[in-house]
Amino acid sequence: MLLPGPEAKQLAIYIGWLMHRTLGGIVAGSLFVVPGVISIMALSYIYALYGNVPAVVALFFGLKAAVLAIVVEAVVRIGKRALKNNALRLLAAAAFVGIFFFAIPFPVIVLGAALIGFIGTTSGAEVFKSNGGHGSSGGKHSDQPSLLGDELPEHAQPTMARALSVSAVWLALWLVPVITILATLGSGNVFSEIAVFFSKMAVVTFGGAYAVLSYVAQGAVEHYHWLKPGEMLDGLGMAETTPGPLIMVLQFVGFMAAYRDPGTLSPLVAGTLGGLLTTWVTFTPCFLWIFLGAPFVEVLRGNKALNGALSAITAAVVGVVLNLAIWFAIHTLFHQTIPVRDFLFNFDAPKLSSVDPWALLLSVAAAVAIFRFKVGMIPTLAGCCAAGIALHFLGVL
Repeated sequence: MLLPGPEAKQLAIYIGWLMHRTLGGIVAGSLFVVPGVISIMALSYIYALYGNVPAVVALFFGLKAAVLAIVVEAVVRIGKRALKNNALRLLAAAAFVGIFFFAIPFPVIVLGAALIGFIGTTSGAEVFKSNGGHGSSGGKHSDQPSLLGDELPEHAQPTMARALSVSAVWLALWLVPVITILATLGSGNVFSEIAVFFSKMAVVTFGGAYAVLSYVAQGAVEHYHWLKPGEMLDGLGMAETTPGPLIMVLQFVGFMAAYRDPGTLSPLVAGTLGGLLTTWVTFTPCFLWIFLGAPFVEVLRGNKALNGALSAITAAVVGVVLNLAIWFAIHTLFHQTIPVRDFLFNFDAPKLSSVDPWALLLSVAAAVAIFRFKVGMIPTLAGCCAAGIALHFLGVL
C-alpha cells in the first residue's frame, strides 16, 4: 500500500522476493498474471468481434448490473476497514467531493491526503494511527515463528549499491520500450498514448485495483475516449470472472484502444499489441517498486508518521472508490446525463427520466443477493448474465 500501482501484483512479487530473492520475485510476479493475460486477451477478441451480437449485448447487460453491486460492496468493505473515526470519514468524504464534483486529479487527492496524515501524526494527532498491519505486534499470528527467522534476511537489508543496480535494470526494461515507441511513432499515435498513460498510472496511483480503475476511467473514457463508460464496466466484468488480479481489466482497455485505431495494422493485431503493451508498462514498474522499495519499507514500516500518511491515503481511497461506484451507476442505470460545468463544478448528473428500469431492477437484485443473502461473486455474476439473456429472449431488451 505504500507503493504505487496494483497492490495484489506487488504483494505476489514481494512474497516471492522475500522468500527466494530476485528470481523468486520474478517467477511469482510473472506467473501471478499469466492466466489473466490469456483469459482477458481471449475475451477481448470475443468482445471486439461479437460485442454487437444481441445475445452478447444482453449477457453484458446483466454482467454490468452485477459488477455495479460488486463495486458498491467493495466500497462498503474497504470503508469498514479503513474509516475508524470521524476524521478519516471526513477525509474520505472530502476526497469523494473533490474527485466527483470538481474533477480534482487523483494524484492531487492522494498527495493531499498523505500530507494531512503525515503532518497530523507528526503533530501528535492519534486519529491517523494505524491499527495493525503486518508489522504490528498484536496480530493474531504474532506468537507464530517466522519462516524467515528472527532477523530479516541479508537481501532484505537496504543498500545503496543494490538500489542503484535494481533501478538501472528495471528502469531500462520499463522505459526503453516507451521511449522507443515515442521516438518511432510520435506522441499522437495510439501506442504512444497507451505507453505514456499507463506508465504514468504506474507512478501516481495508490490504494489498490479499484483506486487504479478510478484513475483509468478518468483518462481512458473521459480524456482519450478509447471506451464508453458501459464498455469500461464490461471490461471490469470480464476481469471479475477470470483468474488473476482485477487490474487485468487494463489489458482490455489497451486492446480496445488500439483495435479502434489500428493505423496500418489489422485491428486484431493492433489490439493484441495494444493489450500486451498495456500489460508490460503496467506490471514492469511493479518489479521496480518491490525490488527497489521493499527493503526500505521493511525498515520504515514502523515509522509512525509514514503509517499516518498511509492511513490518510487509505481513507481518501474510500472516497475515490465511491466516486467510481457512482460514476458506474450513473452510466449503467441512466441512458442520458446532463453536464454540469457551472462555477467550479465539473461533473455529469444523471437525467432521471432516462433511467433504465431493467438495469435498475437487476442491480438491486444483485445488491440484495450480495448484501442480504451473502451470495458469492461468481454466482451473482452468473445469475445476472442469465437474467440478461432471458430478458433478450423474452423480447424485453
